[in-house]
Amino acid sequence: MAQAMAAASELVTPLKRPFGSDGLGDGNIISNSGGSNGGVAPGADDEKPKARRREADPAAALAAARHEFGEHGGVNMSIEASATFTVMEPDTMRRLFAGELGPDRGDMYIYSRHFNPTVLALGRQMAALEGTEAAYCTASGMSAISAVLMQLVGAGGHVVASRCLYGGTHALLSRFLPRASGVRATFVDADDEAAVRAAVVPGETRVVYVETMSNPTLAVADIPMLARVAHEAGAKLVVDNTFTPAVVSPARLGADVVVHSVSKFISGGADIIAGAICGPASLVNAMMDLQEGALMLLGPTMNAKVAFELSERLPHLPLRMQEHSRRALAFASRMQRLGLRVLYPGLPDHPHHARLAAAANPGYGSGGMLCVDMGTEDRANRLMHHLQNTTQFGLMAVSLGYYETLMSCSGSSTSSEMPPEDRARAGISPGLVRMSVGYNGTLEQRWAQFERALALMQPPPLHHKAAAGRDVPDAGTTNHRKH
Repeated sequence: MAQAMAAASELVTPLKRPFGSDGLGDGNIISNSGGSNGGVAPGADDEKPKARRREADPAAALAAARHEFGEHGGVNMSIEASATFTVMEPDTMRRLFAGELGPDRGDMYIYSRHFNPTVLALGRQMAALEGTEAAYCTASGMSAISAVLMQLVGAGGHVVASRCLYGGTHALLSRFLPRASGVRATFVDADDEAAVRAAVVPGETRVVYVETMSNPTLAVADIPMLARVAHEAGAKLVVDNTFTPAVVSPARLGADVVVHSVSKFISGGADIIAGAICGPASLVNAMMDLQEGALMLLGPTMNAKVAFELSERLPHLPLRMQEHSRRALAFASRMQRLGLRVLYPGLPDHPHHARLAAAANPGYGSGGMLCVDMGTEDRANRLMHHLQNTTQFGLMAVSLGYYETLMSCSGSSTSSEMPPEDRARAGISPGLVRMSVGYNGTLEQRWAQFERALALMQPPPLHHKAAAGRDVPDAGTTNHRKH
């Protein structure tokens, strides 16, 4: 069982319905690298298949990944909804549990908590997207993060983490894992190499953990530097790339493991909860070990129907990210010209603008997330009220990556798990409004809605003093939407 995720060079089971002999059909059952003879008839090519070059562009990589056809020749893969799988002979069951047979050896399966054909197909797509050897998809982003940390760190281990992280991850590292398994975490300014090095405990630090673009302050991690520090200490660099799929490929910059909340930009529909772990096949092997694997034993299993839905959305993720980025840059630039304090790495005056430009994949912009600092929570709430209820610019909701713009005041929502002093150290001000910029409607239509909402934030004229303390609605309030 522990060998079910064999080395990529061994995974050469051919497609049932390949593209042909052009090499585009990746014959690997689980891993993204390597290749097959494309299902060419025996004897047509006696040479050992050569590993294909991994495409650097995420869109090209997704297009080059193995295409899974349906059971009856459908252009879309079939959904394998079974929880368990039958065998024809009793001895086959023994061989499956002994690891002699499996998804990569005979295209055989035992139970969907272990491996499922539909979920594995999505894993191949995720590995292609991130340029990693393998990937495993999970039931949520937090399950992916938790499983990776428990697998790599172990009881009593040490983690060096960025002080600015998603609140759930911060709580996992600062509270849950210390209580559950004695894990110790040191939170540092991940931009300060000296601080990161000083936080490393020789022989004890197992993981350095950061987000490509921090949630919510949008600081951009120096992944090559962090990889160098982690590897010199014998640790692994784990990077959460939820904010920047396609925009940045952390594994190409030195990250050992890339995790995702697939619920966000990758899903794009705000209707699915899912996660992914992208990294070496050896890691996924270990995490699926029958006796000690975090994935196998904790069971954060993705439903095959969810995997199918996501596999249909991944091919157009690059196009969606381009539009998210285009609109975010346009809004950030215009907001800045209005005198607002805007955080967006695509702006030339952002402290990490050059870093992101150097690290990003060409053509995908700077991501779809921006922040506006309104100073106080009251002003942030008033702005969001008008943006949703008066002008219909966007929706007050957590999460991100939706086709509508989503807004939240981070300090009182997605970062509320952090103590106030930790939020202050991380640079999360009380009035910070995080926006996930959508692409629904036209850009000019949405910008006009933003300007109208902002105008309602200005001090009222003298003859309106009687209305002081109240927000004066305009005609747009007649189209009030309740949430």
